[in-house]
Amino acid sequence: MHILTRPVPSTAEQTLLAAGIHPIEARIFAARGIENPQELEAEFKHLLPVDALKGAPEAAKRLADAIARQEHILIVADYDADGATACAVGLRGLSLFGARVEFLVPNRFEYGYGLTPEIVDLAAHKQPQLIVTVDNGIASVAGVARAHELGIEVLVTDHHLPGDSLPDALIVNPNQPGCPFPSKNLAGVGVMFYVLLALRAELRTRQAFADKPEPNLADLLDLVALGTVADVVRLDNNNRILVEQGLKRMRAGRACAGILAIFQAAGREIRRASAFDLGFMVGPRLNAAGRLDDMSLGIACLVADSSDAALAMARELDQLNRERRGIEAEMQNVAEAKLDAIAVDDRYSLTVFDPDFHQGVVGLVASRLKDRHHRPTIVFAAGMAGEIKGSGRSIPGLHLRDALDLVAKRESGLIAKFGGHAMAAGLTLADPDGIERFRASFEAACRLLLSETELTRTVEVDGELGQGTLCLDLAERLDRRVWGQGFPAPRFIGRFRVCSQRVVGEKHLKLQLEGPDGERFEAMRFQHAEPLPEKIEAVYQLSVNEWQGRRSLQLLVEQTFGQSTT
Repeated sequence: MHILTRPVPSTAEQTLLAAGIHPIEARIFAARGIENPQELEAEFKHLLPVDALKGAPEAAKRLADAIARQEHILIVADYDADGATACAVGLRGLSLFGARVEFLVPNRFEYGYGLTPEIVDLAAHKQPQLIVTVDNGIASVAGVARAHELGIEVLVTDHHLPGDSLPDALIVNPNQPGCPFPSKNLAGVGVMFYVLLALRAELRTRQAFADKPEPNLADLLDLVALGTVADVVRLDNNNRILVEQGLKRMRAGRACAGILAIFQAAGREIRRASAFDLGFMVGPRLNAAGRLDDMSLGIACLVADSSDAALAMARELDQLNRERRGIEAEMQNVAEAKLDAIAVDDRYSLTVFDPDFHQGVVGLVASRLKDRHHRPTIVFAAGMAGEIKGSGRSIPGLHLRDALDLVAKRESGLIAKFGGHAMAAGLTLADPDGIERFRASFEAACRLLLSETELTRTVEVDGELGQGTLCLDLAERLDRRVWGQGFPAPRFIGRFRVCSQRVVGEKHLKLQLEGPDGERFEAMRFQHAEPLPEKIEAVYQLSVNEWQGRRSLQLLVEQTFGQSTT
């Protein structure tokens, strides 16, 4: 492991200081590419203009026509949290504008991902005039062709990277060729929200609100924030505005009944909602429906108008999430046992398969293994009809979708289909007996695309905090900001004496640490029960602990360096 202090561009830091930003915050923001204070503002006026999003104005016209003619619109959603929130945004938003709209979400185990011809045939039973995909569709060439055969138009809203050819449909996707939209990091829910902004603008030109109130699309931002954080897209300036605005609505008690209910089921206070809550508490509960059962439950929860109905569904989601955690833990133990038989340090990649793995959880297990071993990881499970389905997670330096593309080109006929992002991707093997062939080809691709130094985990920190600066005030300042993918939460490094330590919850350490100046701090080391030596160097985050109405500083220790006492 290599500890790297983030470089701080002095010009940017001085600009932020001159604007009155707290010195430590100025250092942190400058290290994350913030060059002027305006980039930290979260007002709507700073959102990127909708007209820059290729296809959005045309999509707005088509949707406005569908509303005027009262055509039946069917939203076809993906089965993860981004797809569920995008679907809920589409359902709520289009309904506000007077559309006839319902949804269909594929069961991942029966139909797989995207607008496949089989899904189109299923959708045709609902007799839609227009299918709108959310968080999928950019690779659905065959599915769109099937829709055309049945006389159904398709509007694709997606954010995934396109393949070699595009479907013959109206497309809104910041990552499609020729799209000038400055942010390529919109989540699927963000794309759908922008389509609704364009639709509202189009309806204004048609005088649609001359005799009735204009819908307030800001009411949908709680859903946009949840999907954006849960999908782990890069939190660039535009996405931070969407997330901050959504969190403000949640903290003010103005979230939809479904999100309020999921917070309640998770035992979290929505008045203190944070990006952490969305990514690690609410998102996983919503995702559990798509992983183990049917995301229809999650979407129904998000669009519920009754708080009682929403809470009943949120409790079902919570129970599914508990089941998911148990399955994941068992799968991870099996995977680690398999890896114990090989020299992981000599590998550039990891490929794991077990016939008893649950295909809805392979992505989570891949993420855990990637985090532990710092290697690009693919985990496979047996699918239906003899298929082998995999999900992968990558490390900085390897674009996972590009690596799979290389494998597909080198090993003709091995991969039936694949897709995804730089850091996460999914695939299906055409040959049920192709695991070893894939393992060898993926390893070769990773050796070609990765350098040996990129296999060493790098932990980036924001330096040390001087005497008197490690305090509750700073923790509260940082707690008010949105942190996440591409805009990481601040981490600091420091030397401490361990005054006391005890195991809580069977697997966490509760600590009292003493800094060089004698000041003592309460701290937690989660997922770590082994005792620490008396003196440690630690990488940590600041957090605000609230107990019985009292707020106090707590350090979250992530890494420690020192000799064990055992």
